[in-house]
This record gives sequence, C-alpha cells and structure tokens, in this order.
Amino acid sequence: MNQSDFLEVVLPFKDKVFRLAKRLLVSREEAEDATQELIFKLWKNKSKIGNYKNVEAFAMTMTKNYCYDRLKSKQASNLTLVHSNYKEKETSLDKKLEYQDSVNQVHQLIEKLPENQKIIIQLRDVEQYDFEEICKMVDMKPTAVRVALSRARKTIREELIKKHNYGVS
Repeated sequence: MNQSDFLEVVLPFKDKVFRLAKRLLVSREEAEDATQELIFKLWKNKSKIGNYKNVEAFAMTMTKNYCYDRLKSKQASNLTLVHSNYKEKETSLDKKLEYQDSVNQVHQLIEKLPENQKIIIQLRDVEQYDFEEICKMVDMKPTAVRVALSRARKTIREELIKKHNYGVS
C-alpha cells in the first residue's frame, strides 16, 4: 500500500477520530496528538490494513483504547471529558447565548454519565455510527448498546427537564 492509497483509506474518517479523542480527552492538543498517534500506528501497519473489514471501526476502537490509556496514565491525571463540536447558524446574540447554555448543560450531563454511556452516546448521536459498528467498537452486544444509549438519553432528558422546570409548580 503506497502513501496515496493509505491517505484515501484514512482521510475520510480522520475527523471522526479527532472528535472521539476530543470527547474523551481534555484539550484540543491532546486530541490532535491522539489522532496523529493513531494515523502513525495505522501507517506503520499499513500492510495489514487490507485484512480489516472495516478500517474505520478498527481505527475508532484504537482511538478509544488509546484515549483510555492516556486517561489512566500518570501524565494525564488532569484530563477530563470535554466536547465542543457544536456549530450554529447565524442568530441573535440572545439566541446564541441560550443555545450555548443548552449545549453546555448537555455536555455537563454527558460528563456525569458512566464511561460506556459516554462513548456510546458520542458514537451514535454525534458521530452517527450505526449500532452494528458501535457494537464492534465497544465490544458489546446490540441489546446492551441500545440499553446503554437509551439510559444515557433518558438521564440527560430527565436532568434537562428538572433544570427547565425548576421553580415551576
């Protein structure tokens, strides 16, 4: 596999790898490092890439594992879950602030979810992977993935309803 073939395979999902790394690691720099490390590992093993049915799913699994390793390492003891992949249309300043506040609330609620639910909601609702791919990436059965996603969404929904109905009888 030459360089152009490699880039043709890897570049389409590079941004997804970055977003997952960004979801799991604290800073943009850490996510960029994780993305670069993943691409380097894939390049080192480019001769084996043809053996994988879904290189993208494999790369996402590698990214998840790399990020978990970084979070467990002593160097990364100050890393926390962060995500800022929200883009908005041109709107008034009031609406922008309101939207940003809502997005921040959702991010904070996602941070409080159990690890599996964080990963699954990122892969499904942000990256829009299908359930079969998510099952392979997180090494879970489809039913378990659906239950974890449902619980994550329900938790977020209930917490948002509590915040919005605060003080209302």
